[in-house]
Amino acid sequence: MSYEDYVKENKIEDKSEEEKNLELIVSIIKTKSELDSAQKNFEFAEEGLIDYYSYQIKANQTKLDYLMKKAQKKGIVLDMINEIYIRKNKA
Repeated sequence: MSYEDYVKENKIEDKSEEEKNLELIVSIIKTKSELDSAQKNFEFAEEGLIDYYSYQIKANQTKLDYLMKKAQKKGIVLDMINEIYIRKNKA
């Protein structure tokens, strides 16, 4: 197969600002969850996986910092993100 076989032919639609903000919030929640998981796994990691979980923690923390700065620039209130995160975890 060639590269052309994999190119989507669907028209790309512009997303509304609200949809972009929602995607950003979902990304923050997902990244926070991945960070929490990596930190818990690190606590119980065997010798061969310590470096792996250290990398995961650093990568997720860096990504979370970036997403949070992006949210702040857009004026997304961080309390809203925490509220959504809490609701998602209670469901």
